[in-house]
Amino acid sequence: MLWDVDYTLVGADGLGTRLYEVVFREMFGRELTEVAPKAGRTDRAIVGDTLALAGVSRGEVDAFLAVLGRVAADGAVPGPVRPLPGAAEAIAALASAGIRQSVLTGNIRPLANLKLRRAGLSAGLDLDAGAYGDVHEVRAELVTVARRAARQVYGLDFPGETTVLVGDTPLDVEAALATGARAVAVATGSYPAPDLAAAGAHALLPDLTDTARVVAAVTAGAWD
Repeated sequence: MLWDVDYTLVGADGLGTRLYEVVFREMFGRELTEVAPKAGRTDRAIVGDTLALAGVSRGEVDAFLAVLGRVAADGAVPGPVRPLPGAAEAIAALASAGIRQSVLTGNIRPLANLKLRRAGLSAGLDLDAGAYGDVHEVRAELVTVARRAARQVYGLDFPGETTVLVGDTPLDVEAALATGARAVAVATGSYPAPDLAAAGAHALLPDLTDTARVVAAVTAGAWD
């Protein structure tokens, strides 16, 4: 199964935006005044739109992502990251149930790793079997990448609804449905439950605090 990170597992309180600001200042010698919409999108898409808003060529996206990765890996930019209620318990319970867990996130890997580490949620997640936001602008494209990574790590295929995506935005749901995966939506972000239901989620949770309900939502269908 594949967890979204921001507002599904963690609240990062603007850490990603602060990192964007640090990178932009380093690269272009001026302040970043506007960041493109982020919810459910990949860093590749967000950075491209953010640079365009600042009058910078989209040709700088790869360079920006490279510097962003370095700055995130350094861990020098301050900012607390909090685990969302029930996240640690849900990860532990799914691990006990034998579910292999990674992430499918719009963050590039160093940023995802930084957030998960600061939130104390790295244990139980195999980050080598996931997919990250530098790969493509379209989130659904990451599902194929994650399945390929999981095949390399585990020597197993995860077709159809044996791949489960858990996320807080309609784009998470869309990515699952577009690739035949199971979509579990969590109304812990900026989208209310009716929006997530309308997007077509197979299961909908108000949050992660009911561990048994989380496990049931993830394991329904393919594991029945």
